[in-house]
Amino acid sequence: MNQLAGHLVVFVVVGVAALAAPLVLGALIRPRRPTPQKGSVYECGEPTVGSSYIQFDLRFYVVALLFIVFDVEVMFLFPWGLVFGTATQLADPSLPPEVRMQLTERLLERPNGMPWQGAPIGPESALVLAWVTFADVLLFFAVLIVGFAYLWSRGDLDWVRTATNRAFVPPDDADRALTS
Repeated sequence: MNQLAGHLVVFVVVGVAALAAPLVLGALIRPRRPTPQKGSVYECGEPTVGSSYIQFDLRFYVVALLFIVFDVEVMFLFPWGLVFGTATQLADPSLPPEVRMQLTERLLERPNGMPWQGAPIGPESALVLAWVTFADVLLFFAVLIVGFAYLWSRGDLDWVRTATNRAFVPPDDADRALTS
């Protein structure tokens, strides 16, 4: 145990030194010439809008949320692909019994690690399972497409929506009199 603790201490010390060395070296070597331009806020090439508490354009937030929503929904396709692929393999009536049992065990794996004790899934049941999972993914994509169409109709996918919808209206004489 002491040897393991010694290796852990050496690993932590080397890791901290590897992280701290470039920072300390950079602080000692780099020139210190602050300018107002260097101190200004830079948000991915976009000028800041609003107060300093909101330093980014709201479109970045909307795009990030949309990415997360669609990314999480696409993640659900992986378990579906496993079930659908296994069910279509099990639907083959010429499958050897030992392979059928292995695929059944993989499809019906228990969370506590206990092996499947029942009979293997037959071709008819596997075909029904494959069609049910296919209908399930069609419903999933229908919901995804409805959400996408809703976002598209609202204009949330138009990146330059604020710049294209604003038209320049020159002030008339009454507006100039009020502002002066």
